[in-house]
Amino acid sequence: MKEKIIQFGEGGFLRGFADWMLQKVNESTDFGGKVVVVQPIENGMCDMLTAQNCEYTHICRGVEGVDIKKIDVISRCVKPYDDFDAYMSLAENPDFRFVISNTTEAGICYSDSDKITDKPAKSFPAKLTQLLAKRFELGLSGFVFLPCELIDKNGENLKKCILQYADLWKLGDGFKAWIEKDNIFCNTLVDRINTGYPKDEKIELDYEDNMINTSEYFHLWVIEGYNKLFEEIPFDKCGLNVILTDNLAMYRTRKVRILNGAHTSLVPYALLSGLDTVKSCIDDETMNAHIRKCVYDEIIPTLDLPKDELTEYADNVLIRFANPYIKHYLSSIALNSVSKFKVRVLPSILEYIRRFDKMPETLLFSFAKLIDFYRTDMTNDDADVTAFMKTATVGEILANTSLWGEDLSFLENEVVKYVNK
Repeated sequence: MKEKIIQFGEGGFLRGFADWMLQKVNESTDFGGKVVVVQPIENGMCDMLTAQNCEYTHICRGVEGVDIKKIDVISRCVKPYDDFDAYMSLAENPDFRFVISNTTEAGICYSDSDKITDKPAKSFPAKLTQLLAKRFELGLSGFVFLPCELIDKNGENLKKCILQYADLWKLGDGFKAWIEKDNIFCNTLVDRINTGYPKDEKIELDYEDNMINTSEYFHLWVIEGYNKLFEEIPFDKCGLNVILTDNLAMYRTRKVRILNGAHTSLVPYALLSGLDTVKSCIDDETMNAHIRKCVYDEIIPTLDLPKDELTEYADNVLIRFANPYIKHYLSSIALNSVSKFKVRVLPSILEYIRRFDKMPETLLFSFAKLIDFYRTDMTNDDADVTAFMKTATVGEILANTSLWGEDLSFLENEVVKYVNK
């Protein structure tokens, strides 16, 4: 197999997401591609991975069952802080076509303190620019970038940073033109809960593995802007949930409104009812009915994707919420609930009213429970927000444009019906 993919990041997410997918592609098709992992920070897990010949076990677990798979798609690890020359030599291989990354949300950033002479430069985009500058000098073709960092327009932002370094380091108009024309920066959306190494469990294998990785079954990779991807990596031949689209925004909205919106419309009510985890809500008859009404009756009707697609996604969300292997505490989701409600739930309320000219009763009940929740001592939010929400009237809360971005006084008669109920 040829080394075709450079991967920045060796953590549990990429090993349980992109590498797990590429393993399936290699097993099911003639893709025949290996991954070279670059450790993007000085201290990481590449030594542990190398000690196992870059092989490890990935376990998918959920209400669907347990699936154990050995992953050997990674050929080797490169540590730029230990061997910068080995890192830069990656630019010389014409077989490399894709660059995958997950350097956390803070990874795609620009710093004018980075220098091209650093070995290596500090930021992830600066390291990439060093590699790209050498590849350009060698006259080789560019890459297709598939960043997995959880920021909006991750591909566009990565490209922007690289062009900023091109200017900072005076790499020339020819290099910038090559970046624009010979490299493809895809915006992507990723979705999978990876639970990492099972520290508090005993996993029975007939071999030693210090890099066991675990995740839920559900996975989703939405990729915008590269329609020929399946011709190069046949994800579509392996039953994988990879979607190519020219409009990523619809899928991001679907995730924020359904998955995140379900959490946020559920959590205050559930905590007030004495529940502690997402799974405990699914197991509770009243809470289960509440979340189903929110999602299926009032959120899905406000979205523009095909209804069967939205329903299938929502079905998967509820299956994920019921996963017995994941303890997702409501108290952690409750952090900054007011700002989350504004982004995740309020748009569904307003769109429902606009489309149907009536009030979404269950979501407005959730709004009332949010107000009730902030009158307790269970909240974890900005001190000023907490103090205001605790003492203000319903009318004052809804009229506060700094909280909601607009005056919501027209909702008062509906919301107040459910407060303290």
